[in-house]
Amino acid sequence: MTVVDKRATISLPSDEEILITREFDVPKRLLYRAYTTPELVRRWWCGQRGEVTVCEIDLRPGGAWRYVLRANGGFDVGFHGIYKDIVPDEKIVSTEVFEGMPDAQAVSTVRFITSPDGRHTSLSILVQHTSRANRDIHLQSGMEEGLNEALDLLEELSAGE
Repeated sequence: MTVVDKRATISLPSDEEILITREFDVPKRLLYRAYTTPELVRRWWCGQRGEVTVCEIDLRPGGAWRYVLRANGGFDVGFHGIYKDIVPDEKIVSTEVFEGMPDAQAVSTVRFITSPDGRHTSLSILVQHTSRANRDIHLQSGMEEGLNEALDLLEELSAGE
């Protein structure tokens, strides 16, 4: 039996990068589907932090995406970007802009990797910022707890599909 850690691991490969990894007890095709389907993203992306009010996904190179969270405190938090590279069930590369800091664009590379036993998927998200200062602002935003809440919901949703 494989024991899977249910918290995301956050590491700093360089002064400008954040690497997030987590193991899931679901096949990667189901995880990828829940990660890229707007009606499913609406159900997990906010974690316990509010409600997703906008979820636009044009999943193709050059296509745009935008998510807006209406936080529990009643304010909106928006993110958007452009897809640069997509390999279905394997990899998504896109720009990422927090709309509160429009000049701090990052590039995110998301990978879906099947475990040797074929029953688990490793999700890897590499966020490449343009500066250490922007990376540090991202880290200090309180994103870790919200991220883990969202990834818990992502797993539940993926397992139910």
